[in-house]
Amino acid sequence: MMVSKQLVLTYIYLLVYIMLSSGVILYNKWVLSPKYFNFPLPITLTMIHMGFSGLVAFLLIRVFKVVSPVKMTFEIYATCVIPISAFFASSLWFGNTAYLFISVAFIQMLKALMPVATFVMAVICGTDKLRCDLFLNMLLVSVGVVVSSYGEIHFNVVGTVYQVTGIFAEALRLVLTQVLLQKKGLTLNPITSLYYIAPCSFVFLFVPWYLLEKPEMEVSQIQFNFWIFFSNALCALALNFSIFLVIGRTGAVTIRVAGVLKDWILIALSTLIFPESTITTLNITGYAIALCGVVMYNYLKIKDVRAVQLPVDSVSDRIAKELKMEKKSSDLYVPDDIVKNSGGKGSRNGSPDSIVDEEAPFIPSSRVSHLGRSPLSSYSP
Repeated sequence: MMVSKQLVLTYIYLLVYIMLSSGVILYNKWVLSPKYFNFPLPITLTMIHMGFSGLVAFLLIRVFKVVSPVKMTFEIYATCVIPISAFFASSLWFGNTAYLFISVAFIQMLKALMPVATFVMAVICGTDKLRCDLFLNMLLVSVGVVVSSYGEIHFNVVGTVYQVTGIFAEALRLVLTQVLLQKKGLTLNPITSLYYIAPCSFVFLFVPWYLLEKPEMEVSQIQFNFWIFFSNALCALALNFSIFLVIGRTGAVTIRVAGVLKDWILIALSTLIFPESTITTLNITGYAIALCGVVMYNYLKIKDVRAVQLPVDSVSDRIAKELKMEKKSSDLYVPDDIVKNSGGKGSRNGSPDSIVDEEAPFIPSSRVSHLGRSPLSSYSP
């Protein structure tokens, strides 16, 4: 009976994650698009998200004392939090700006490049090695994205450049998170991540906002609806915590399958909600090719993880360990997103691959205590 309850909870959490992730993306598109709510200020919208997330984290830590802040020194903040926040702010800025120029469906297709960008950045930074099998997968993904782009009816160079730049900025953030925070041995849970990173990202966004969007806000008739922006920021915050629930109940395979399912659902929904999001046969063909490469990439990464993990316990033992670890949820998070690809110490591959959601970047993509993975206590930075 315990197994069935766990299974039901897992599916509920996955459903909540898929709904919130899709909802936030569609909501952002609706808010930013000149054809709908007409708030074409992506930096301002991102700053609202950062400010709201930082405020909620501050209240939870300093006022309600839900969790305790980590021991953050000036050195760690300057060498780790600031550069990570800078690339994170950039990825959100560029990603949200792309909504002004290209459709949600095409954006999701371009996001298939995420493993390629992460792999390239990991090789450049020395956290992963150039392997023939992974390189061929990346080549397949790239070919698929090119085919999909060629088939895009409303192809826009500016929007595509913004989105691809945002993808590479996010990939560099993931690699830097691994390299920098792993080196310092810093452990952040979702709330403390928001507490330290959101305000810093807000500050980084202030400069481009002041130069690019503030003058436009002074001369344009921009409508501001408190409830629209409050609910939008609340959804983005809820998405962070839904991922927290998902990674606490599932393993790497389930998370990746859910991510693929979410992308297809989002592409379908976007064509219904936004009529201008026309999909062609060439779009679908290219995306399917790219998806094959992504699936193979995930398979190889999971295979690498399983090659170094501890012997798998029985299902009942693993569930018992999982429930035990749930009682220590404030300590479940391994530093720096490294479990996005490693699954524990001794992994041969350092590139972060994971749940990567542009609206929930603070949460580590996985937890070492996943079912079938090495327990948390075995990890040492």
